[in-house]
Amino acid sequence: MATHEFVVSGEYIQLDQLLKVLGLCASGGAAHAAVEAGLIRVDGVVETRKRAKLRPGQQVAFAGTQIMLRA
Repeated sequence: MATHEFVVSGEYIQLDQLLKVLGLCASGGAAHAAVEAGLIRVDGVVETRKRAKLRPGQQVAFAGTQIMLRA
């Protein structure tokens, strides 16, 4: 599994935005579809909110990629 760090500028980043910024999903619609399909885990738990607010210290797993959020 590939591991990446992502620096959150501000208080949080929305899950759909994170997936687009990192190029893991080509569009917001693709990100929403991935969430609806139960393909994304935040801190080890399947995330069902498309616009979940992710904060530094959390971890996201999707498509063989682990993302560590940092401040």
